[in-house]
Amino acid sequence: MVTLNTQSLTVPVGIIRLFEFVLTLITFSLVASVGHNGSASFWAWCMFTWCFCCFMTLLIIILELTSLNTKLPISWDDFTTAFAMLSTLMLLAASVIYPTIFVCSSCSIGIAATVISCMCFCLYAAEVGLTRAKPGEISGFLSTVPGLLKVLEAFVACIIFICLDSVSYSHKPGLQWCVAVYSICFIVALLIIILTIGRLLARCPFPLDKCMTGYNVLAILMYITAMVIWPIYSFDNNQRPQNCKHCPWDSLVVVSCMTCINLIVYIVDAVYSVRLVFFVSPA
Repeated sequence: MVTLNTQSLTVPVGIIRLFEFVLTLITFSLVASVGHNGSASFWAWCMFTWCFCCFMTLLIIILELTSLNTKLPISWDDFTTAFAMLSTLMLLAASVIYPTIFVCSSCSIGIAATVISCMCFCLYAAEVGLTRAKPGEISGFLSTVPGLLKVLEAFVACIIFICLDSVSYSHKPGLQWCVAVYSICFIVALLIIILTIGRLLARCPFPLDKCMTGYNVLAILMYITAMVIWPIYSFDNNQRPQNCKHCPWDSLVVVSCMTCINLIVYIVDAVYSVRLVFFVSPA
């Protein structure tokens, strides 16, 4: 039986979600009305971001308004927090990519869409801040800092995959190792997120906290090798072409930067894990 929960729309998180839905819908409509003249793949990524955030936010609003979220066999808090974090990252990327490639100084609609997209990013970041677990609170794993870092790790890996070109690494064993590192770490992070949302993480028959700490250390070591190997194999005798504007060489640079960023994220994740396992005594 459906029961209306109007309070879900009057609390701060509910009000923020209403603004998120409206502003992402406006951004999507503005960008769709002007089309694109540049890279179709980047334009499709930006459009997917605004469309995905818009309709997933609407779905969350409807489910909480009708109280159907309580009947779903998932951890709702983990799901909404992970979605807010993912949307924040996706909108940050779209708010940078779209104006860089598609907006000119006289493109008033594009400028307006960029400004509204930045506002959407701020709203989702605010939602993450409101739903993130505070110290001492009992909450789902994805509401904690290590859980949010897992979402960030998976997202950065997605950016790396978008920029990868099979031609650039198919004949170079060193680069193939780097792709293997990105893939393995992404699969593990995604698996942890799925198991957490599905409430299956607690059923693992081994000490999960210590295993995740060990995995984070292993991921750091793997990413260190990728951070060293990728630039060596990618840029050896490979200078930036003249008149290169969003060419494959730039994608190699993006992969190098994202590798460094994910290494930093894994280091922070490992520090949190070590602190929780070895230095925080249970209450």
